[in-house]
Amino acid sequence: MAEITDLIKKEEDLEMIAFTLKTIGHPVRLKIIILLAKHGEMSVNDIVEKCNTEQSLISHHLSNMKLKGILESRRDGKQIFYSIKLQEVLNVIECMSNCKLK
Repeated sequence: MAEITDLIKKEEDLEMIAFTLKTIGHPVRLKIIILLAKHGEMSVNDIVEKCNTEQSLISHHLSNMKLKGILESRRDGKQIFYSIKLQEVLNVIECMSNCKLK
């Protein structure tokens, strides 16, 4: 395996990694991303139901992740559907879930 110092060569890489980790670094946000990875696209109502959390909290997290480029949305009538825009976040989550963190 490559040394970590060999993987990150530019300051911009560090900034982007930190930005992404801060954006997804909340249990509710991680749950939303995992749900979207599983289902591809979901309405806000479906996400609220699956997360068993208040709609206002889910909407806050969704809009934050959309603003930061992690998610994208589309409107169909009165409903808004979200999906993952930055697919690399799935690699980060998969990598972290494979680690044996203590």
